[in-house]
Amino acid sequence: MSMFENNQYRWRETYFVLFQSSKLPPGKKLQEAILSLSSRYTLTNLRADDQGKFESLTVLSPDDFAALDVCYVEGDEVREQVDAIADELKTLDMRADDRARIERIRKCDARFDVLHFEQIADADDADELDEMLDPSALLVVLEALAGLTDGIAVDPQSGALL
Repeated sequence: MSMFENNQYRWRETYFVLFQSSKLPPGKKLQEAILSLSSRYTLTNLRADDQGKFESLTVLSPDDFAALDVCYVEGDEVREQVDAIADELKTLDMRADDRARIERIRKCDARFDVLHFEQIADADDADELDEMLDPSALLVVLEALAGLTDGIAVDPQSGALL
């Protein structure tokens, strides 16, 4: 079940981790790596295909008022998108090491879509709700996924490499 189907959460943003499909770790390794990040995280909805290849999972972080849906995508859709992302990022004023990372992006044929959700609390003030969401779970999981795959985390909305 996606967090979109859970009325206790609302979608905030989507981030990508771009990498080469040959570096996709097994689902069990992903599960162990994410659970080792914090005892506050709970994993649900771990899905794999008939061959055991990772498809998706959900990370719940109640202390952060957050949840993450992580979905694996590969193939033509990603190859088409990485060129567009690389071109868009390259127009920004960047350091040499960022340019090298952008060129690595062009070789990617897989990605994790990391959908960030906020847990909706009972509050009368909308500002109070925004103050409750802690982005640390998102940032920690993005870093772990990038490390596991030798990938690059991207915020497509802002055009930032993380």
